[in-house]
Amino acid sequence: MTCSDFSRQPKNRRGGPSPEQISVPPVSETDLDQGEGLFDPSRTPFWELLERARRHRQERFGARVHLCAIVNAKSGSCPEDCAFCAQSARHGSAVPVYPLIGLDAALEAARQADSQGVRCFSLVTSGRGLAGREERRQLLRMVERIRSTTRLEPAVSLGVLDVNFLFDLKSAGLETLHHNLETAPSFYGNICSTHPFEQRFQTILNARSAGLKICSGGIFGLGESFRHRAEMALVLRAVGVDRVPVNFLNAIPGTPLERMQRLNPLEALQAVAALRLLLPDQEILVCGGRGVVLRSLQPLVFAAGANGIMTGNYLTTPGQAVEQDLMMLEDWGLRLEERPQRKTPDEG
Repeated sequence: MTCSDFSRQPKNRRGGPSPEQISVPPVSETDLDQGEGLFDPSRTPFWELLERARRHRQERFGARVHLCAIVNAKSGSCPEDCAFCAQSARHGSAVPVYPLIGLDAALEAARQADSQGVRCFSLVTSGRGLAGREERRQLLRMVERIRSTTRLEPAVSLGVLDVNFLFDLKSAGLETLHHNLETAPSFYGNICSTHPFEQRFQTILNARSAGLKICSGGIFGLGESFRHRAEMALVLRAVGVDRVPVNFLNAIPGTPLERMQRLNPLEALQAVAALRLLLPDQEILVCGGRGVVLRSLQPLVFAAGANGIMTGNYLTTPGQAVEQDLMMLEDWGLRLEERPQRKTPDEG
């Protein structure tokens, strides 16, 4: 199945594909073999790959980099069993547990991000989806106010969403849905049993039906093979996502993967470079696990082809301060991408 095939799927009343018709596009063995070779340093030497990725990023994106940031808008008590996630109620992780934050708290976090030069700001909630009508109403209000009072590009990560509510979010001013595939379809059963890969994939198709940008990637270091990494990248390419967030497992005590060994920094950078070549036109953002996995090699993400990073804290772990990230960009001769010149109410 190709991207054009998705548009021929049966639709629901507001343009989304019918759930029973969803199938993940197949990936050819030839493409898998070639993609696997990019992730495997024994087949594509690291420095050779890095230079190819650097050249492509420079030609496609120049010196432009953008920042994204998130707020953990609803934490803990998730009923799902994703093996990497500290917010699952099925695991023994010690994380804060609280309901959906209020409008004022969301706006305070958004305005701080706006003042720091962030382009895309995402409201992230734990759980399979939103709890009901009141949470949906509150999320719509948050998106509407962020859109109208900041220069930020509003985004959300809310779990499984139907196409009707995605249309409502779009009308409120939402630009981007973030919804990771997490890993390859053939490896997904090793990390989650409480909802199928196809359900995650359907939410991405729903977002496309609603006319939203799609930010979708995954986590490296879950125990997957080089071939699994290539498979995930090729599925992302087939569906035509706009942005690919790259996360590296930072194993959290209490989760099933707490003893998983961290990726070697060069292996992590090879994954970024391989994605850049397999997804030449998509924005590639390096997000969770950046500091603990890459350590002193963090700046090399740009040489490996990334054109964006998540700054500030992650959901349940600390990230790098915005000031340090801005200094890193300056040291590398990179500049923040220009943002839309929307006037805020304070500016008339």
